[in-house]
Amino acid sequence: PVLCFLMGNTIYDLMKKENHTLVSEFIFQGFSSFHEHQLTLFVVFLALYLFTLAGNIIIVTIIGLDHHLHTPMYFFLSMLAVSETVYTLVIIPRMLFNLLGLIQPISLAGCATQMFFFISLAINNCFLLTAMGYDRYVAICNPLRYSVIMSKRLCVQLVWGACSIGLTVAMTQVSAVFRLPFCTTKVDHFFCDIRPVMKLSCIDTTINEILTLVISVLVILIPMGLVFISYILIISTILKMASAEGRKKAFAICASHITVVIVHYGCASITYLKPKSENTRDQDLLISVTYTVITPLLNPVVYTLRNKEVKNALCRAIGRKLS
Repeated sequence: PVLCFLMGNTIYDLMKKENHTLVSEFIFQGFSSFHEHQLTLFVVFLALYLFTLAGNIIIVTIIGLDHHLHTPMYFFLSMLAVSETVYTLVIIPRMLFNLLGLIQPISLAGCATQMFFFISLAINNCFLLTAMGYDRYVAICNPLRYSVIMSKRLCVQLVWGACSIGLTVAMTQVSAVFRLPFCTTKVDHFFCDIRPVMKLSCIDTTINEILTLVISVLVILIPMGLVFISYILIISTILKMASAEGRKKAFAICASHITVVIVHYGCASITYLKPKSENTRDQDLLISVTYTVITPLLNPVVYTLRNKEVKNALCRAIGRKLS
């Protein structure tokens, strides 16, 4: 509430200074072209959302309870699960209400708050995946010094760094977008994403487009490049292993992470690493659904159903409860 109040006052003051008509709320038009299928979409998205919430809650609980999982890799995984949970809470509940026809306007301050949390958490996830890639690199390429390098202090610093970058970039982007004067209220999207909101501006947004592109390049390509370099070194080390069983185990350890990385960075690159949308409205919506609904589901699916250590920890937890 305090954040909403402060953002609301800031937005009002900025628009008052520019002497433009004040737009006080927005209305999402995201799935209006899918009117006949909105109930079906609601059921599908609700099911995926519940699976995502349940999966992430299970991951965080199991990692917290089982001492076998108190390692840097699972510390980063639990932080990613928490971040993904909040990320979906910011967007999906309102989207589900809209699909039911319960369309409620969102205030300017509410839109700014949603955009702030969306950007900060999305960037936080990018850098958490980078930290996980570094953890895998140290574990495979420098196993004898793993416990020394990946200390608790370093792990906390990496998570804090990811959060700080996300918060800083989000504040910069939100401030830039909500300095614009808005002339219309209908957002052609299902949440307050950067470009759909900028399209509502009365003035030319070229400078904002350039800012968004520069920031996107920095927060997507840099962590993606670091993960790519990590995996080149990891694969090089794995191929030098004498044991076929060792190579198989090493590849299995990395498979879960690289799957999530490819989908996460792939969607982010398609969405933000182009000057202006070259896709149709429906294509843009499909991409947005992928990174807001599908990608968060990958984390619990990949790290619970395909991860032997997590499955074993879950079995131990269930066994203790039954006994």
